[in-house]
Amino acid sequence: MGLRELKRERTRRLIADKAFELFSDHGFGRTTVEQIAAAAEVGPSTLYRYFPTKETLVLEFVEESLMGAVAWFHEQPPVDLPDGLQAVIEHVLDQLDANPDRVRAVYDLADHTPSVSAQLNDLIWQFRNALADELTGRLSGQDPQLVEFTASLSAGSVMNIIETVVRMWVDNPDGVEVKVLARRAMGLLRGGGIPLPGTASCPGDNAVHGP
Repeated sequence: MGLRELKRERTRRLIADKAFELFSDHGFGRTTVEQIAAAAEVGPSTLYRYFPTKETLVLEFVEESLMGAVAWFHEQPPVDLPDGLQAVIEHVLDQLDANPDRVRAVYDLADHTPSVSAQLNDLIWQFRNALADELTGRLSGQDPQLVEFTASLSAGSVMNIIETVVRMWVDNPDGVEVKVLARRAMGLLRGGGIPLPGTASCPGDNAVHGP
């Protein structure tokens, strides 16, 4: 990353961090873009170049965790489908687990702010679709429809596990560990407790291939 890109990333991170401080102190609805810009020592026009809406400020951390996992998976070598799905789940949860207070603040804002909730749901579906596209490119088989079907079901399973695990973790901050929950969920998938499309559904291959 060059110096210009590094500076932009630092500015983006500073704006998001200051926004979260203000949202936590004053509430989402009572915090203005002008207040966020002043706290980050940038102009409102600069803020809008990085974050077109207040909702994107709230969800920047979640978006990086989700879409960053898909980008990371794209660079990985071939792997069996269940192992690949577990790797993606654990990569996302590693990112979220590194900043639990921020994750809980996101969900608290989403619970009380319809626009944040709607954009969070959209973001989760963007992740699901991006992962399905990645899996479609990795799986091989004689029937393209079957490949697409398997990829879509697998991505949906990943999305549901992450949503369920994170919600339980958020609602029970002292009672559960996020990685323990994720491993339990994958254990159910692998053991047949939750239906999981198997690689046998895609003839001729037992792995999801790398780029």
